[in-house]
Amino acid sequence: MENPLPLQLEPSHLSRDILCTFPAVGTVLRVVADQGNEKLGLHLLKSGRWVKFVNVICELRNGLWRALLMPFTKLRYLPNDDPFVLQAQRYYDERVSSKWARMPSSSFPWSSHITETDYEDVPFVTLMNVLTYPEVTAKFRCVVRVVAALPWGADEFRSQLGTYRIRLTLEDPTARIHAFVYAEDGEEFFGGYPSLDVMTRKRNKLLGITESDNSTESKDVPRNPPWVQCCLKSYYLDKRDVWGSRSYRIFATKVVE
Repeated sequence: MENPLPLQLEPSHLSRDILCTFPAVGTVLRVVADQGNEKLGLHLLKSGRWVKFVNVICELRNGLWRALLMPFTKLRYLPNDDPFVLQAQRYYDERVSSKWARMPSSSFPWSSHITETDYEDVPFVTLMNVLTYPEVTAKFRCVVRVVAALPWGADEFRSQLGTYRIRLTLEDPTARIHAFVYAEDGEEFFGGYPSLDVMTRKRNKLLGITESDNSTESKDVPRNPPWVQCCLKSYYLDKRDVWGSRSYRIFATKVVE
């Protein structure tokens, strides 16, 4: 609650108009520049041009990769007929034309079997597809990692009246979002109202906490979240600001023991 995992590294959200210019498949890598990189002429960069960066440093910040431009970094424009460009474009075209290619590459040949969904024949989409979908309300099927849960303790997943209300942070290579597990969707998600031990075990599976750490309730234990399937539905909270109040819920998804 005091230090939630951020959805992005930028101080403010990118507008939906900007997100709609992003490719829906692939990895979004943030590139950080400062005044020491003025000689690169970054202010002259144009959207849609192929560029090669040489000598950049990549680091993890809040679980997200970012590239740092250094004083020795070099930039070079690539023509559209460059062999590397042609190969990258061909690979991208093959991915977007495939029924299952919007799964993260690192989840191949298939995601884990920790979760099941009610719509097994529906093609997957990426979280960038979800964020940029032209309609406010819609339903999707994704392959994601669960990287955070709020509240953390499984004993707090339900209200005093017994209603599930959990906020999970989901990510794939294109984006990171919050999605809620609420009420009857939570009943399906956890298979009814299991014991605290069972719910804790299911939470740990989703977050990639090893069996040796299952006994601890610390949110700082090492974890490696697996790729899991889930169904998402988008909705709005305010009719006067449907896009600004757009939120997401997990539904038709079950954690398998």
